[in-house]
Amino acid sequence: MAETSENMIEMRGVCKGYDMGGARLEVLKNIDLTVKRGQFLAILGPSGSGKSTLMNLIGCMDRADQGEYMLDGSPIHTYKDDELTVIRNRKIGFVFQKYHLIPKYTVLQNVIMPLLLRGMSHRQAAADCAETIAMLGLSDRLTHRPNELSGGQQQRVAIARALVGHPAILLADEPTGALDSATGLEVLELFSKLNEMGNTIIMITHDLSVAAHAKRTVKIIDGELFE
Repeated sequence: MAETSENMIEMRGVCKGYDMGGARLEVLKNIDLTVKRGQFLAILGPSGSGKSTLMNLIGCMDRADQGEYMLDGSPIHTYKDDELTVIRNRKIGFVFQKYHLIPKYTVLQNVIMPLLLRGMSHRQAAADCAETIAMLGLSDRLTHRPNELSGGQQQRVAIARALVGHPAILLADEPTGALDSATGLEVLELFSKLNEMGNTIIMITHDLSVAAHAKRTVKIIDGELFE
């Protein structure tokens, strides 16, 4: 069993690059990042800064070329692809700008999907996520489909889906990017509430006003990380 540490994430000397037409483009340069349990962190950077690449590495959707990455005690840098798939399902809750809900599924079907993928029965999955659905104000929307919901409601469904598996971290990529300012503020206030409940949240954004809602902000510029 992995030893519990006060640090949820530890990255040391992480580098990532891509071959571009015979040349090597170094996107991430010797990244060191520590995120404590229960922290609300914003990673702030402009387009092309490397923040999306860093998000992909944190979310176990890609591998570093070199360096070490510990997530909730797991040595991610040593894992194979099938092991990373399990980590994504069990330790990471994703919230994206475009929601990524399944159009033909109801709110309930979308929310319980991660639990069904773990092999849980539909009845047990529905029971396990009832509290999360209620907390996010979706109890009266269970049979609605995404096209019957507002943008803010769809993002709440996406957040509920990310939370039901009790992930180690909630990883949000530009979570207010498709919302108007008032609805975006509601979502950010919801993140603050979730953080106060003990959830570790990492939010990727290019917007300084969005990052200001986090308790800690790091900046990424040309592939280098700065406090």
